[in-house]
Amino acid sequence: MLNFKIYHLLLPLGLGLAMASCKVPTIATKSVNTTVPDTFGNATTDTSNIAQISWKSFFKDPNLLELIDVALRNNQELNITLQEIEISRNEVMMRKGAILPSVRAGGGIGLEKVGRYTSQGAGDASTEITPGKEVPEVLLDYAPVAYANWEVDIWKKLRNAKKAAVTRYLASVEGKNFVVTNLIAEIANSYYELLALDGQLQIVRQNIDLQKNALEIVKIQKEAAQTTELGVQKFQAEVLASQSMEFEILQKIKETENRINFLLGRYPQEIKRTQGDFLSLVPAEVHTGIPSSLLANRPDIRQAELELAASNIDIQVARAEFYPSLEISAALGLQAFKPSYLVKFPESLLFTMAGDLAGPIINRNAIKAEFYSANNRQLQAIYNYERSILNAYLGVSTQLSNISNLEKNYALKSQQVDALNRAISASNDLFKSARVDYFEVLMTQRDVLEAKLELMETKRDMMTSVVQVYRELGGGWR
Repeated sequence: MLNFKIYHLLLPLGLGLAMASCKVPTIATKSVNTTVPDTFGNATTDTSNIAQISWKSFFKDPNLLELIDVALRNNQELNITLQEIEISRNEVMMRKGAILPSVRAGGGIGLEKVGRYTSQGAGDASTEITPGKEVPEVLLDYAPVAYANWEVDIWKKLRNAKKAAVTRYLASVEGKNFVVTNLIAEIANSYYELLALDGQLQIVRQNIDLQKNALEIVKIQKEAAQTTELGVQKFQAEVLASQSMEFEILQKIKETENRINFLLGRYPQEIKRTQGDFLSLVPAEVHTGIPSSLLANRPDIRQAELELAASNIDIQVARAEFYPSLEISAALGLQAFKPSYLVKFPESLLFTMAGDLAGPIINRNAIKAEFYSANNRQLQAIYNYERSILNAYLGVSTQLSNISNLEKNYALKSQQVDALNRAISASNDLFKSARVDYFEVLMTQRDVLEAKLELMETKRDMMTSVVQVYRELGGGWR
């Protein structure tokens, strides 16, 4: 009767504890804001988008295409990212395996001697395995056994963990695409910078030749007493300054070549590039499409979106930790104290089976902490997703404004260079006729050199700004 009363008391107590284990704390939630303006600040409604063009079609320079192709095979950062994808793939495999029962096999040999005056020792002494032979006092134990263990996924904890791993694997693929986009843009920008430096080097060398000719004229005029030694030294100083600038540009060329070689994953070598008039290059036509297309084209936004989805699933996994878990374990094998007895059935047969249903009841702080951390990581993912969208929109808007201003700047710089070219021709004629002094000629030559170098830099910025728009729109990874 006492046992009956105890069972009646334990039953409601157990049900109450099970209900207590299922109580989940409340968490903070936040809705995701994915709205973007209808345009990038201009009135165009063109839906075509250069981001959807493959880099092999977007870039026309065959030397640049060859460099990009080598980089996509050899770049170390990209190869590191590819290994991260493999790590994510292995995580999926591990989570998938956790859903299935685990089975392992093994064998063991043991040695045992029990006391004679124990229940087991007395039982062994009175047992005869074969007529006339008692069980030995020291027993060996041979046991080849297979073990199985399976956690029944009642609350979809394991399946959700696998789903989160799959989502993160897809996010790692988008991360790789983002690395590819940045890599292609960086190579293209460095390539155009290299072409601009070649153009600047050509301008400086032409200017050195002009300055040397002017220096010879000044020397002749000094011999004819038309000018002084001060003028000769001033012209000599300008020649030396231009020659110094030549070596500065050569150093920049070397640094740019090495930067490209690093991106290509190879040791220093000359970069094969197009020779010609850099100022005659025409930037690609820009089609931005609509801002909402960023959500589909930008790999970093797609990665942030997948990370957000994975963090949502993580909360479901953390919530399932509060619920009771059911585990089933079993063992099947043979056991005997002599190897010859292992083949005797069913006497040597060994099997066990058990089911455990357990859940957290009293000390659940660790589970709560993980649950709250999962919620905080989800909020982080939401903010990161929204930040990625905002950063993408502002990046495109900035570059479009940059392109527009660079076009106007380039047009004015071209007019400035033309005016200065006419000025230097006039100053040389006036200097020869002694109507202006050498100082005006020097200042005019200096202004022409600076204007030409700035014009070359502006052209470089125009070429790289289009590349940046292509990158900001999410192009390059296709």
